[in-house]
Amino acid sequence: MDKQNKKELTARYKERKITGGVYAVVNSATGKMLVLSANDLQGSRNRFEFSQKTGSCINLKLRDDWQKYGSAAFRFEVLEELAKKETQTPEEFAQDIDTLYELWTEKLGGKDLY
Repeated sequence: MDKQNKKELTARYKERKITGGVYAVVNSATGKMLVLSANDLQGSRNRFEFSQKTGSCINLKLRDDWQKYGSAAFRFEVLEELAKKETQTPEEFAQDIDTLYELWTEKLGGKDLY
């Protein structure tokens, strides 16, 4: 890869739209869910899909059910997305994601959670 190509790729990466949010890994067999948050939802989705393909568990809280029901029993479900504003610092964006996570955990407090 030449220097110019590398610079263009770096610039495109920095200019990409960043979307974070709250998501759940849902066990279709039991209905239980693990609620998580991420500053990069697409990255979390990619890790989940990779773990499904390889059969490796993405979170220790899921390990027993992952082994019992298999990776195909789990699905990735976005609960709410939040786009990073151009004026936000990474810290401000992370704080907004944390607040959103707290709201969702309160909202789902009565559900069957991991």
